[in-house]
Amino acid sequence: MKILLVHNRYQQRGGEDAAYEQERELLESHGHQVVAYERNNTELLDHSLFQRLVMPIKTTWAWDTYHEILDLVRKEKPHIAHVHNTFVQISPSVFAACRAEGVPVVQTLHNFRLICPAATLFRDGKVCEECLESGLWQGVRHACYRDSFAATGATALMLTVHRTAGTWSKGVTGYIALSEFSKRKFVRAGWPSEKIHVKPNFVAPDPGPKQEFGHGAVYVGRLSPEKGLKTLLQAWHRLRTSIPLQIIGDGPMRAELQQMVSQSNLSDVLFTGLLSSEETRSRIRSARLLVLPSECYENFPMTVVEAFSCGTPVVCSRLGAMQEIVNDHSNGLHFAPGQPEDLARTLEWAWSNPPRLQALGKAARRDYELKYTAARNYAALMAIYQQVLERPMDECRLTVPNYPTPIVSRQPAIDPTIIRNPR
Repeated sequence: MKILLVHNRYQQRGGEDAAYEQERELLESHGHQVVAYERNNTELLDHSLFQRLVMPIKTTWAWDTYHEILDLVRKEKPHIAHVHNTFVQISPSVFAACRAEGVPVVQTLHNFRLICPAATLFRDGKVCEECLESGLWQGVRHACYRDSFAATGATALMLTVHRTAGTWSKGVTGYIALSEFSKRKFVRAGWPSEKIHVKPNFVAPDPGPKQEFGHGAVYVGRLSPEKGLKTLLQAWHRLRTSIPLQIIGDGPMRAELQQMVSQSNLSDVLFTGLLSSEETRSRIRSARLLVLPSECYENFPMTVVEAFSCGTPVVCSRLGAMQEIVNDHSNGLHFAPGQPEDLARTLEWAWSNPPRLQALGKAARRDYELKYTAARNYAALMAIYQQVLERPMDECRLTVPNYPTPIVSRQPAIDPTIIRNPR
């Protein structure tokens, strides 16, 4: 099968980029011909003032991307297109280009961007669903995306235009949600249930179960407000038992968090910064447990499945998809989101019950083997592709909107760093 993969990378590599790369490698390893169209948001760093001013237009409709993908589809003739992220360089114009040539499209819902301009359903330190209940412009009122009215407005405009044009309802043949929780949110927002397939992310290669119990705890992720890191450090300050903690990752809160550690004299807490995927997984494997204190819903945290693959149990907030993946006192432990006292109590219990914690780790490893291996994921992905290919195309026709002629364009993306055709 020939598959067109489309992905817009972020300036700081995250879980979505990792999931895209793993899925691409999975398809290639099974002999599929993969044609990859990629953009990177680091391109924004080189934009002129004029280019920055017209970015709201390109966020809604990028004519350069539309024509590049149209040319690519005509040349390569893929059987199916699988879109991961389009924000912001690619834009939803990719869907119209594929539909114009009759190519069925699958989109993975890695985050909540299509129903929330900030993509997180999180505001002012807590879960927020105002955009689901009262419309996208609630996000503009609160400047939810990057604390900017302009940036949030541009994102809300893009979403509104494409809702009106039928891009999400007609331009995408099928969606992949990463959890049942995520699917329910999109169905509530108006997405047709029958078009949303649930398939989690996976971890490959299989690192194998750990042979030692492990030492200390580890957090892996972005250092940003929705991740609950203040709650994490406040819980560590309350611990009566000394538990070493490694915080792996970077983000806008790093300086503030390091100051909290210094003021509270938390000598057991170490900030490592960003590490390679291999080194990060090695540290998860050598830890006694992984802590995920997020105060947003989370769509499907890759770090949870990485921990499961190593047999490392997870302590996570009782919230969103996390409580769907991690079963309390089965393959991990829950605590009340945003409650450092409850997190501290949960950690103290875990540390004082080594046999029980080891049993949780073994259960986590069994869950990985049952649900999150490359083999399981490949079978699920092929089943989704087959269902999408069998869907009648006339149910999903999309007329290309009469958008204005582009103000800014770039040369066709023939550079292999942007389009890769490995086979």
